[in-house]
Amino acid sequence: MPDKTNCLSILQLSDLHILAAPEDTMLGINTEHYFHACLKQAFAKKQYFDLIILTGDLAQEPCLASYRRILASLEVYQTPCICLPGNHDDYQLMQQVFGTERINCRKQLLLDNWQLISLNSQIPGEPRGRLSVEELDFLESALKGHQDRHALIAIHHHCLETKSSWMDTMIIENSGELWAMVGHYSQVKAITTGHIHQIMDIQNANVRVLGAPSTCFQFAPYCSDFLVTDTAPGYRLIDLYADGRIESEVIRLAEPLIGLQDPTHGY
Repeated sequence: MPDKTNCLSILQLSDLHILAAPEDTMLGINTEHYFHACLKQAFAKKQYFDLIILTGDLAQEPCLASYRRILASLEVYQTPCICLPGNHDDYQLMQQVFGTERINCRKQLLLDNWQLISLNSQIPGEPRGRLSVEELDFLESALKGHQDRHALIAIHHHCLETKSSWMDTMIIENSGELWAMVGHYSQVKAITTGHIHQIMDIQNANVRVLGAPSTCFQFAPYCSDFLVTDTAPGYRLIDLYADGRIESEVIRLAEPLIGLQDPTHGY
């Protein structure tokens, strides 16, 4: 068994879709309840994490109140947290609220033998993703500047196809540029994403590509049209070892998803 004391432990939560008021529901479910439940279960089982990453779509209806409630929920656990924007988020509001020393939107974090690089794939007002020239330049600068450290890249939108045609219209549209750059830096060990509301774990060349479930409702895999399922919400655990190895698993809530309604107009 690997020595778990010799690794960095990360909790990835994604696609919270927190609404304007705590009692509000989306597709019949209280998204905030399940976000709290995921946090509570993760810390009850693990008790300690070196870092939390929230990989986008923190809010469904971005406003100061929704982001402040997320901040208050995270502060309880006294764990460093990096927040990324998703297509539903207001990045300026996020940066305004998540601006504490512990909980923020930092784009680069150095931890032992690793660096975490957070990229913004948001196109404001659009569901699909893209990495701007500035984001790609930042990525290259970070990788070039720390070639002695293993790298984990976190992005909201997915960079490999899910085989769900409706979802893959929202893939990072210049993902080829991302992969071309990553191919020049062997220290990149993994890319982890949100957005897809389902599990992905694929080895692409020498890079492990991970996708996280949502802390609320899940998307049915391998579908041509939008479809949600009552699969339990969940989160991803990522362990980073000093030698570059990665262990990761998805954990589901013990409690079921209750009240999910069949959507008629998307989400």
